This record gives sequence, structure tokens and C-alpha cells, in this order.
Amino acid sequence: MAAFLHDELVAPGAEGRADKRPAATRSPASAPFGVNRAQIFNITTKVFAFQVPPVYHARNREEPAAAGGSRVMHDRPSVVVLYNPAKPDAKATTASLVETLGPKATVLATGPITDVLACVKGNPVRILVLGGDGSLLSVARSTAHLGIPLVGVNFGKLGFLAEFSLDDVAQYLDAVLTDPAIVSSRMMMEVTITRPDGCSVRSLAVNDCVVNTGPPFRMIELSITIDGHFLTDVSGDGLILATPCGSTAHNMSVGGPIVHSGVQALIMTPIAPHSLTHRPLVMSGESSIEVLARQANAGTTVVIDGQAMFPLGIGDRLVVHRADVAFQLVCHPTQHRWHTLTRKLKWGQ
Repeated sequence: MAAFLHDELVAPGAEGRADKRPAATRSPASAPFGVNRAQIFNITTKVFAFQVPPVYHARNREEPAAAGGSRVMHDRPSVVVLYNPAKPDAKATTASLVETLGPKATVLATGPITDVLACVKGNPVRILVLGGDGSLLSVARSTAHLGIPLVGVNFGKLGFLAEFSLDDVAQYLDAVLTDPAIVSSRMMMEVTITRPDGCSVRSLAVNDCVVNTGPPFRMIELSITIDGHFLTDVSGDGLILATPCGSTAHNMSVGGPIVHSGVQALIMTPIAPHSLTHRPLVMSGESSIEVLARQANAGTTVVIDGQAMFPLGIGDRLVVHRADVAFQLVCHPTQHRWHTLTRKLKWGQ
């Protein structure tokens, strides 16, 4: 199974191999439009052997034996708590959450979402993410290969994925920590952008991969192929490729279909197409979508989950398919799948 630590840069001739250096030592994925594309793509990468940490199943904690006695086994779940440092009072709220967890769980580590992998240590059964949906998306991309369910504690605005409040965590703590029935497996996408010279960049996406027209905001032209068969050319302001989990994000905003998060599917929605016939498509989750940039602007960009950004130039190819890993999300035990859609987005009202 492939492992992705944030985003991978791959040099020509190194297909299937990836740069596993820490993000701090590599070119940033979120480079602004002003950065020369060659700075991101034209690099020589070293290949590091990387062993994917196992998905954790052994949850018992063993304490040293007391004098003259045997070792004692505890079924006390272990967790890691991460917070968005940009949120006001994040550290104080994290301390309050740790206190809430104290009677029921062992907190292995706490830390900012900007230092995810350094904080995720030991054998946690859950990672609690204190922030908004954006915080949850960022942590999900970084930890998907670990297979550890994430609990979104809403400290943001909408809280579509981050369904729990601090009071909810306290009220439903036993279920949050131990109930497998409320863990939802969400499909993720693997995104690869390849330049004509063979350099490529790869990333995981939880919600969507969006091709934005970018400055100077002229129409761009994209040629679309599905499963090796040419589909169409689209001229307009861009294209959204989304998972069912991401169908209620940017995709919904431009009139794309809302798809149940448990469905294995890929969604393709043109942004302001200069056509009377181009419509959104929902296709099998096993499909592979290739997008060739035939006409692009200086600022045309591929945006992953609204966070990681990569330049897209004329002749670059974007390939999207289902990832080998999935996003494990702990859902609120008393709310149905459409609760946020009807209550927070006011669907049908």
C-alpha cells in the first residue's frame, strides 16, 4: 500500500518511487502563484525506503508488575489530541478536552496540526482534531496511511465533518472511543500532475481536486479522458473532481450533485463552462480521469482540499483515481448522514 506524507515530488524516471523527506525539507506544496513552476517541479529527488506503520489493533496497555505480583492489563484506550494553533484559545480548550478524556482514556500526546506525524506516537485508537473542517482535512491527508479514525471536535464555523462539540465528546465519550459502528470509511482520491518533461507531483485528496483558472482569469481549455477513452474538451473557469465526501463542498457550490458519503464514486463538475451542454458527471469509483491542459493561464492552479496548491501549465496532465487508503471518520452517534445537510446547510428549506 502506498503511503503519502502530505505531498510527494517524483523526478523523471523515478515512477513509482517517491520523495519521503519531511515536508520542511521539501519545496512547499502551497507555493503562491508568483513562485516559478520550475522551483516546484524541476528538482532531483532522493529515494528513501519508507515502511508504512501498521494499522493499530492491539489496544491494551500493560503496566509493570507490582512487587511480588503479576502484570496488570487495562483496556484503557489511548488517544492523541491535535489542535489548530490559529484558533483563539486553542491551547486552553485542548487542556479542557484532555481533562474530559482523563477518566476514560490515556492521552499519548497533544500538539498542533502543523506537526501531525511528530505527535502521533504510540498506539492511539483515535485522533481527536480540535478545529474546523479544514483542520480535519489536513490531518486526514497526513494520517490516512495509519488507518486511525479521526474525531472532529468543531472549533470552527460550519462543522460539516467535525460533528462533535466539546459537550458532545463528554456526553458520548465511550462511543467515541470504542464503538466501531460509528466509524465511517470515506473514499479518498490520489492525484498526480505530470509535466511534459516527466517530472510529477502527487497528493491525496479527501474532498476535491479543483482546477482553477487563475490570473489573469481568461478561460482555460481542458481535454478530458475517462478510463483511456476521450470524453470531451471543456472551456471555462475550471473543473472540480470530487469524492462523495467532498460533494457538499465546492462541488455543491457550482451546482454539482450531492452524493451519499458511503458511495464509491468520482464526481466531475465543470466550473462555468462556455457551453449549453456540459453537465456534471458521476462515475464509478474505479474510474481513472485524465485531464490535459490545452490552454492555461500563468496562474492556473490545481488546489487539493482548498489547501495544497500546484501550478498547472499547458501540456501538463492531471490524473485522478481512487486512493488505496481511506479516511476513517468517527460520526456523531445520534445524527444521521443527512443531519448537517438539512440542519446547517438548510437543504429543502
